[in-house]
Amino acid sequence: MMAETLAYRRCAGVMLANREGRVFAAQRIDSKNLGAWQMPQGGIDPGETEEEAALRELEEETGVSRDLVDIIARMPYPVRYDLPPELHGKLWGGKYRGQEQHWFLARFKGKDSDINIEAHDPPEFCEWEWVEPEALPDLIVPFKRDVYRAVVKEFAALV
Repeated sequence: MMAETLAYRRCAGVMLANREGRVFAAQRIDSKNLGAWQMPQGGIDPGETEEEAALRELEEETGVSRDLVDIIARMPYPVRYDLPPELHGKLWGGKYRGQEQHWFLARFKGKDSDINIEAHDPPEFCEWEWVEPEALPDLIVPFKRDVYRAVVKEFAALV
């Protein structure tokens, strides 16, 4: 099947900002050799709102529960990316050409010790740190850079 005929996977993500204006980024275990870092994100389950999915993914991937964040903003539009040709048919059972992502900005009210990237079994991340928002597009895999540029642009003044 041609990738152009496939749908986009519905996804939600969180830009988690600390009190110092830095944002959470973590290195994916499955892409460690690529140095692929990203923000918490994942698919939207049936019956879930975008915000519910974003908060669920945040907790699954970082151990940060809903009570430790305040949602500050939501991007007014979703952003999409297409998988590169070498990944067509290899992710999500080959059903999607890429993702359509709904992004939220959340303020972290907890302390660093509240973050546990091994909260989910199996964990998705092997390392994390607080980074300057403008550094995010350079940390992500190249095919997601435009998405991260749009998220940073949308939320930069609020971080």
